[in-house]
Amino acid sequence: MNPTIDEALTQGGAGRFQRRLLGIFGLVWAADAMQVIAIGFTAASIAASFGLTVPQALQTGTLFFLGMFAGATLFGRIADRIGRRDVLLLTVACDAVFGLASVFAPDIWSLMLLRFLTGMAVGGTLPVDYAMMAEFLPPRNRGRWLVWLEGFWAIGTIIIALTAWVAHLAGAAEPWRWIFAVAALPALIGVWLRLWVPESPMYLLRKGDEAGARAVIDRVLTANGARALPQGTRLAAPPVTAEARLFGPELRNRSLGIFAAWFLVSLSYYGVFVWLPAELVKGGFGFVRGYGFLVLMALAQLPGYALAAHGVESWGRKPTLQIFLLLSAGGCLLFTVAGSPWLVAAALLLMSFALLGTWGALYAYTPELYPTGLRGTGMGTASAVARVGGLLAPSLMGYVVARGFGTAIGVFAALLLLAAIGTLFIRAETRNRSIV
Repeated sequence: MNPTIDEALTQGGAGRFQRRLLGIFGLVWAADAMQVIAIGFTAASIAASFGLTVPQALQTGTLFFLGMFAGATLFGRIADRIGRRDVLLLTVACDAVFGLASVFAPDIWSLMLLRFLTGMAVGGTLPVDYAMMAEFLPPRNRGRWLVWLEGFWAIGTIIIALTAWVAHLAGAAEPWRWIFAVAALPALIGVWLRLWVPESPMYLLRKGDEAGARAVIDRVLTANGARALPQGTRLAAPPVTAEARLFGPELRNRSLGIFAAWFLVSLSYYGVFVWLPAELVKGGFGFVRGYGFLVLMALAQLPGYALAAHGVESWGRKPTLQIFLLLSAGGCLLFTVAGSPWLVAAALLLMSFALLGTWGALYAYTPELYPTGLRGTGMGTASAVARVGGLLAPSLMGYVVARGFGTAIGVFAALLLLAAIGTLFIRAETRNRSIV
């Protein structure tokens, strides 16, 4: 009997090949996190360098998110047409080049252009990474490993927070240049490492290259210490179905539900974390202030990912996502009623823990909701929708923060609760199921 790709991958399990893949993808994932999180940590020093207000300096973040939107929309679709590997190499190279060039920007207009181009590269990297990683993992390991990949976001966040702290302690004249330099380094290394990554066997088989797909599967099995497929074995062709569409009858409900979750989570996450660094450094809330607490918040993300990695395999993708959405809303709600610095600290740590666990569940769940021919497009669309949230977040936060920072956080509690309700539209649970 001809095995499917998932059945062939199961023979070798998740071993040395996947660990190496996780390290390579994780390095660039951390770099992407550093580029995104840098928005909140660089605004004040960019404003000082170019004689701007902080809201004006945050327009570099707006241009970055606009680039991410364009990159996610464009490169996810391209990856479904020309392959995952070439798109990955192109986007990570652009991430490194434009990210490093940002360090030397002589004026605000050059910096805005370079941040747009860097954002476009990062936006193209994020969805394709996950589509490709999912296609190299056997079903029983897929959810946990995808959350582990998302966990590198926390590592990038911690590095940026520490970099900003060190630059502050060192009295750097323009800390934003330090931060952008550190953010560009992992992508520079990642360009060369990604040359090792082969094309997705699921993409090759979908395009009719059965021999190429079998060669990649044999490489995976051999690297994991398993026996290659017997001579003459042919991989089972993917099922022939009518061409699916993101909003066609079969996928409409899951697309609406998952994209709504991406949008609302992004709006809340960036609304909190783009403004919070400046708020804590400026004065904070009692003892809850400064770079030290920002590093503590970044560290709180790690157990969030760990619990999400456990949950997606033990409880299922959808229940885990819903639990973390409710926890995130609870953290925001606690902040609005906190009457002491201790409660504020607990609320902020819970928000950091739960919001990043939510991202882990989203990234594990989404690629499994779409077939191979639409996986890059689905992830790209989800990422693009999230970038719309990122674009709107500073404006929404600026509007409601005038009524009080606590009021703004309360708005995000409502949005996260709405996201949890939106997941009820998704009728699929993908734990331990093969992808096609």
